[in-house]
Amino acid sequence: MSTESIYDQTHWVPVKRRGPLPTYYYHEHFLEMLDFVASHYAHALLDSHARVIEEFHALPKPEQCLYVRLVNRKGRVFASNRLRYPELGDTRSLIGVLAERGWVGAPGERHYLDVLGHLTKAEISNLLMPMFTGMSRSMKKDELIQFSLEHCAAKDFMARLQVNRLLVQRHVDEIRYLLFLYFGRVQDGLSQFTMRDLGLVRTNGFKENYEPRYSDRVEALQNYFFCARLHRLGSANPPEIAELVAESPEWPDPDFPTSAGVRDELAYKLGRRLERSGDPAQAQTVYAIGESAKCSERVIRLLLAADRHDDAERQLLRCLDAPRSEDEALMAEDLYARKFRKKRTSARTDELRAAETIEIDEANSGSPERAAIEYFERKGLKAFRTENLLWRTYFGLLFWDELFADENATLHSPFEFLPAALVDGSFYEKNREQVEWRLAGLDDPERLKKDLLKTSTTNYGKANGVFRWRRSILDALFALIDQAQSEPTRQMLRRLSTDYKDARYGYPDLMIIDHDGVRFVEIKAEGDQLRRNQLLRQQQLREAGFRADIVRIRWVLDPGQAYVVVDVETTGGRGDQHRVTEIGAVKVRNGQVVDRFQTLLNPQRTIPTGITRLTGITEAMVADAPIFADVADDLEAFMRDAIFVAHNVDFDYGFISREFKRLGRPFRYPKLCTCSSMRKLYPGHRSYSLAALCDNYEIELRQHHRALCDAEAAAELLLLINAKRAAGS
Repeated sequence: MSTESIYDQTHWVPVKRRGPLPTYYYHEHFLEMLDFVASHYAHALLDSHARVIEEFHALPKPEQCLYVRLVNRKGRVFASNRLRYPELGDTRSLIGVLAERGWVGAPGERHYLDVLGHLTKAEISNLLMPMFTGMSRSMKKDELIQFSLEHCAAKDFMARLQVNRLLVQRHVDEIRYLLFLYFGRVQDGLSQFTMRDLGLVRTNGFKENYEPRYSDRVEALQNYFFCARLHRLGSANPPEIAELVAESPEWPDPDFPTSAGVRDELAYKLGRRLERSGDPAQAQTVYAIGESAKCSERVIRLLLAADRHDDAERQLLRCLDAPRSEDEALMAEDLYARKFRKKRTSARTDELRAAETIEIDEANSGSPERAAIEYFERKGLKAFRTENLLWRTYFGLLFWDELFADENATLHSPFEFLPAALVDGSFYEKNREQVEWRLAGLDDPERLKKDLLKTSTTNYGKANGVFRWRRSILDALFALIDQAQSEPTRQMLRRLSTDYKDARYGYPDLMIIDHDGVRFVEIKAEGDQLRRNQLLRQQQLREAGFRADIVRIRWVLDPGQAYVVVDVETTGGRGDQHRVTEIGAVKVRNGQVVDRFQTLLNPQRTIPTGITRLTGITEAMVADAPIFADVADDLEAFMRDAIFVAHNVDFDYGFISREFKRLGRPFRYPKLCTCSSMRKLYPGHRSYSLAALCDNYEIELRQHHRALCDAEAAAELLLLINAKRAAGS
């Protein structure tokens, strides 16, 4: 099979919707999860977890179903009289059995916050008003909850509450731990199972060869400890933040890289919350618990802000002498040079300032990478949009068997696609001999390309967690193989093999093939920042032997650029059910209208009377008009090499592109919106509608809501926009 023949396949295999779900689908999902955890994670369960699984299986099925319904609902406190499920009948007796066996119960003082979250604003107000006369009724619910936690003891609040109508779900922590083992993250409910059965979510398509996410119980418990707190932090209020801070000195010391990584993320995010709330001293204490480059940087910056320069220097020297990661070393080197050696700019700023600058028409500013590709191609060079996809595709195809096909290739659950060995960082050690053998094969480019083509052809479209398929998947990859020396490539692929999770992001946007071979380019437009991981990847590429540069774009006005100003009239608003009834287009070059295009179209559906009143276009007028397929070639010829312009451009562009899509044809052009451009360059108007702007700038609008007339008016706005841009405003 040729390389072109595989490109005609779709990037993503459509997922077919299935029939209605079984009556007790949620119960089946829960049992599926329990069985998976029991068979793969028995070693990671405490006695309490195993007991919950055993006791759940001992419940009658109706009671099991009601409890699973609670698991899938938000919160852990519920109004018992609102638990209505037709397939379960009267739930009162089921609640009684669940309460008797310890699966639900009445809320107590320790459930104070959960109860407040369950109650409505009015219910909380009615309970607090007698206790706090003069309390404002205008407080929002979040403010009421905060007020309650600060001024009303849980004992007093709960004493006034009719708790007999409420029930609280028990065994929440145990169930959440089981879900954590299955999904690898803290969550409530099993919505992914439901979406899978409805055909809305895909599961992996490989053989059922799973290995536990954690081979050690302590590792699993440590990861859950930190992940559970990270989950709480996401929606935590000030008292919960204070509780997390108070317990932080007692956090366990991680024994595994996985739990250390989550601990570092928790320390960083909790520290940022404390900084934003105005507590830098406490934030520094929390940051110091973490060992990531981000935590180290925040500690140093807070020390500098507090004028503790000696302490900051000691921290920086520690990072320089014994860096925990390449990222930390890069951070420390840069910060030390600026703060203690009087260097004025950061390494990232230096890279940007030293970068090559190219000039491109500002109308392409919506897609700088595409504009840069066209710039290099006009110079006779080959240019590819690569970013992270090139290296991950190369890695995934080269090691496809080891990652996905061999008997030792495993995943953590049916919902995951990233191979287990990449998740836990063991891929290289587990496959060292095979990996080095495949890397040695880079010295035979022709054989290598044949092998990659075969792998791609055989497996095209199979979902995987490493890269996404696309029709042109081999173009850039084969260009790299043909033009680059094997040793630099080998070094980059070996890095992915040994540290995939940290090495998978940050690669340059483009790959350029010039007279010297391969050059990687990171594109930065005005105002863009160079992220640290991008600078790190640039350095790694250079150290491996590649040319890796930054190219800055300076937007300019090119008077010779062609613009096609378009307006469409349609059968209604957005959506696939609506069609185009008229197209008007005006071509502008060098500040002059040089051509026009206009046609009515038969939309092949009725035109609503309201649309006819607005546009004046009747069904009789379009009855003998061409359908879109008849004018597609002429419109595309009219558009060639131009920028697509319209007033509220996404509307018109969306309709045209959908019409081409129905024909199985792409429609891709740079876009410029006269509405947003006028807002930016001519501020201060009350309205930026086409009619209002035409009135303000004395532009003739003879037949508003007819396509050619509106396109001609928008073209006049384009001339105003380009005049302002040319003046440098």
